[in-house]
Amino acid sequence: MIDKIRQAFRERRYEYSLHAVDQSILRYILSKEVEEVIDNGEIIEDYPEDKYGSSCLIYGTTIQGRSLHIQCSYPSRPKIKIITLYQPDPKDWIDYKKRREEKK
Repeated sequence: MIDKIRQAFRERRYEYSLHAVDQSILRYILSKEVEEVIDNGEIIEDYPEDKYGSSCLIYGTTIQGRSLHIQCSYPSRPKIKIITLYQPDPKDWIDYKKRREEKK
C-alpha cells in the first residue's frame, strides 16, 4: 500500500482536506516535509472503516529529522486526500509508532 501512496505523491496526485490545510498552517508543516515523510515513511495504523473512507496513518521523518504523522486516504480514488497531519507527542507515542496505553 505504501508504494502505491508514494507513486501517487510522485505523480502529484494528492490534495489536502480543509482540515489538513488549517493544521499545516497552524503547525508550520510544509508540503515539502509531507512529501519527504511519504517518501521514507511507513504505515503504522490502518483505518479501513473510517467514516470518510478507508485511510491510514503514516509515520516518517523529514530530511531535517522532524517526526510527522500524516493520515491519508487509500489510493482508491484518482487523488489521495491528506486528512490530517501533525508532529506526534512523545507522551502519546512509543517511538512515534505505537500508541501508549491510556492510564486509568
